[in-house]
Amino acid sequence: MIVTFTGNTSLDQILFVPTLAREDTVRASRTYESMGGKGTDVSWILGKLGVPSLALGFIAGRNGERITEMLHERGVETDFVAVGGESRRNVVIIDQDGVGQVTYTAPTLHVEEKHVRALLPRYRAALGRATCVVLAGTLPGGLPPSLYIDLISMARAQGVPVVFDASEPFLSSGLKAGPTFVKPNLPELEALVGHPLRTVEAAFSAGLELKRRHGTSPILSLGEWGGLAILPERTYHIPPLKVEVVNSAGAGDGVLAGLATSVSGGYPVEEGIELGFAIAAAVLLSPRTADFDPADVERFCTEISLIPYKGEQC
Repeated sequence: MIVTFTGNTSLDQILFVPTLAREDTVRASRTYESMGGKGTDVSWILGKLGVPSLALGFIAGRNGERITEMLHERGVETDFVAVGGESRRNVVIIDQDGVGQVTYTAPTLHVEEKHVRALLPRYRAALGRATCVVLAGTLPGGLPPSLYIDLISMARAQGVPVVFDASEPFLSSGLKAGPTFVKPNLPELEALVGHPLRTVEAAFSAGLELKRRHGTSPILSLGEWGGLAILPERTYHIPPLKVEVVNSAGAGDGVLAGLATSVSGGYPVEEGIELGFAIAAAVLLSPRTADFDPADVERFCTEISLIPYKGEQC
């Protein structure tokens, strides 16, 4: 059983507009509702693939009810801790001509210490069933980044592999506990190291330092450069597939889902990387966040290449 954790559960409201304008009334040509939040995105994706998962985290209000309902519709188990406030609704605005997109979020969950105390025994019980844990995304305001240290350490103590994905300051905190895999995208990696990474070689060097310092295997999402998988004994470059991007939101969560599937099933990690990047490419074609056509995933799996990278590590 794959267990996912989402601190900031959310829904995405996607608006396609004729132009990304300021100080004007812009009428959307299309709008969609979809899952939001990295961990729940992973469970949402796994559900469509028919892979069982259990979604944990914090949830609140009517948006929280909708999130739970949507996950159940895909066969996902849930064991959320109800908190104050409202699970947030992100607004994703996409220029319909492909010029770009922007996401607006707001802090809305009110999580108190009693809620964390309620979460931990549920998480500990879930670890007894877990074959892999995915910990992903930001934490609600008021929660220390060190919560990720606790969650990762608890899983590692029980021998459960951990796939971790977060932005700063949560990324640097969680890395201290040595997750099995970490999957930053390029902006997250740059924020972590504190300077721009302008080449694949620079990204490789940064990822290799993460491996050496924290004993983790970085799987790097590098946008137009594709990806890098820095594994214990080898490194692969994953060239990007040429697809027409409709909505990029949730693509990285596809990589998490593929990786977790292989780790959970005991398959070679290379298979999970191929599946993950195939899901990511399929997600790019969908107007909804973290959604896809399974036929596209099947097609892209035959097109993903893992090329041994020249900068092999010691």
